[in-house]
Amino acid sequence: NKKWRRFNLIIASILMLIWLTRSFKINIPEEIKETDLEIVFWNASRDNNLQSALNKNGDIPDLLVLVEIGKHNIEKFQQNYPNYYFYESDTEVFIFSKTPLEINRNKTSNYKTTIINFKTAGINFYAVDVTGSPDVPREWELRYVNETIKITHNTIVLGDFNVPYESKYLKQFKENFNHAFNEKGNGFRETWFYNLPILSLDHIWVSKDLEVLKTNKLYSKVSDHCMLRTYVRK
Repeated sequence: NKKWRRFNLIIASILMLIWLTRSFKINIPEEIKETDLEIVFWNASRDNNLQSALNKNGDIPDLLVLVEIGKHNIEKFQQNYPNYYFYESDTEVFIFSKTPLEINRNKTSNYKTTIINFKTAGINFYAVDVTGSPDVPREWELRYVNETIKITHNTIVLGDFNVPYESKYLKQFKENFNHAFNEKGNGFRETWFYNLPILSLDHIWVSKDLEVLKTNKLYSKVSDHCMLRTYVRK
């Protein structure tokens, strides 16, 4: 029995070490210039809105994308931020930008996965919110995402993918993009659940012709998802 317990402890320690080396990142951030872009993504868990997201971030980023946004009054936001640009989908995706927004396409699958393709600040973006329903196979919805996202240069894809970084369904992204947290994040990559490093469901993917300078994960008590903030240079 002692040998068996010792064996189990060794195996558990090895698995823990493997997980730590894959999940825990140490990177040296680059110096941020005024011309660099600050990009923020957050799953607001339906309890938060634009103002709470800006408060959480600490300043006004160049681009903020929220999914599962809570109750809000967009007219009031527009009054409070008259020099900024807004887009709101009917699927609880909210986009806030310092520069004009060009919405190219807003697609939603039969199972409520939403992808919004837009341009701002001279970069092509895809905002993604994959359905979290346990009744819908992730394979279906990630296939939908992979088939929809065609542009892989001068492009940033950000959202709640509802699958961890290790998922085989993210192979296409790993081939064509850099993972912002892997590149310039520090600490555990996981963004869910309530500040515990359980799963990395939220991702920012940056095309390889753009440079990731720094990535932060902001812990939150008001959402079960952490906020992601990255700085990118064109």
